Amino acid sequence: MASSSTPHYQNDMGLSKIEIGSREFTCVGAKPPYDHPHVFLNLGAAEEIVCPYCSTLFKHNAKLGAGHANPAAAVWHDEAA
Repeated sequence: MASSSTPHYQNDMGLSKIEIGSREFTCVGAKPPYDHPHVFLNLGAAEEIVCPYCSTLFKHNAKLGAGHANPAAAVWHDEAA
């Protein structure tokens, strides 16, 4: 399987909002095995977007840098890859 450079974020904490440094990303919901279908989201010119599966609000924060999040625990790394 090819590796992906698209950041993945998860919300095990049940937060209503997560700040992210990426404009294109994948939301996985909670960590597997409790995840929802992994959905690719693109902010485009917007500053925020809501995941259609888990309703997490993702707000762009350029100060974080691509692939980072606040809280940092929201960044998901596929340990099987």
